[in-house]
Amino acid sequence: MDNPVAKLPIGVFDSGIGGISVLAEIIKILPYEEFVYFADTLHAPYGDKPEDLVRALSIKAAEFLSSIGIKCLVVACNTATGAAINEIRKMYAFPVVGMEPAVKPAVELALNGKILVMATPLTLKSKKFNDLIRHYKHCSEIVPLPCPGLVEIVEKGHIHGQEIEDYLSRIFSTVDKEDVSSVVLGCTHFVLIKEEIKKAAGKEIVVIDGNYGTAKQVRTILKNERLLNVIFRERSEISLKTNIRFFISGNGKEVTRRCRQLLQNEGIICESEFSHCG
Repeated sequence: MDNPVAKLPIGVFDSGIGGISVLAEIIKILPYEEFVYFADTLHAPYGDKPEDLVRALSIKAAEFLSSIGIKCLVVACNTATGAAINEIRKMYAFPVVGMEPAVKPAVELALNGKILVMATPLTLKSKKFNDLIRHYKHCSEIVPLPCPGLVEIVEKGHIHGQEIEDYLSRIFSTVDKEDVSSVVLGCTHFVLIKEEIKKAAGKEIVVIDGNYGTAKQVRTILKNERLLNVIFRERSEISLKTNIRFFISGNGKEVTRRCRQLLQNEGIICESEFSHCG
């Protein structure tokens, strides 16, 4: 017998467009699912706000998506994960998946050199991140690289050009790249400028993000909980064409346009419905 809950959408939220980089990876491995995406652009960025405020905003976002009806929640924001994931998991019976800087994959590469973690200041201050650092400190030297203001640049849609190049050049000038083996992107917004970061870091440095790992975790959890949408699972060919309902708390139409374009850049055709919410 089909599980009616399996037909519900997967909920994804971020402070803005950064979570689209996570959503794209989930769609690629779960193209038969439907999605609800909430971008809290009215309060973006989260990374420069007090932790208590980020926790409250994240809980409010989770409550909103839960009220729509979802079978799984993806907190597609490292800062929100660090501030609120434990509280959100206590609130709901459905699976809640968060983000974590991909330090483990960087360590497992076993490269000689420091691991830089680019993230918002609040993510780097969080208990979750510092527990992660302590866990791997005997394996590699992990160096936090705070990037204040970078989310705002990306959120404006400036993912190429002089502004990004100047910012990254300034950030990387503060470290000795000769001692660095890899860079971990600890913010989903930064994945949208991954190619620019690769250029700024240099060709000898590996740039890693955790989006694919998160997408695989979502698939594994849904499979184990018998929550995969089986309606389309038997198709021999599945195009990357998916239904997404967008809910935006700020400048909705412009943000939705950016989201659709970012998905199209990944080869994903988005049949979307847009709603503005306060």
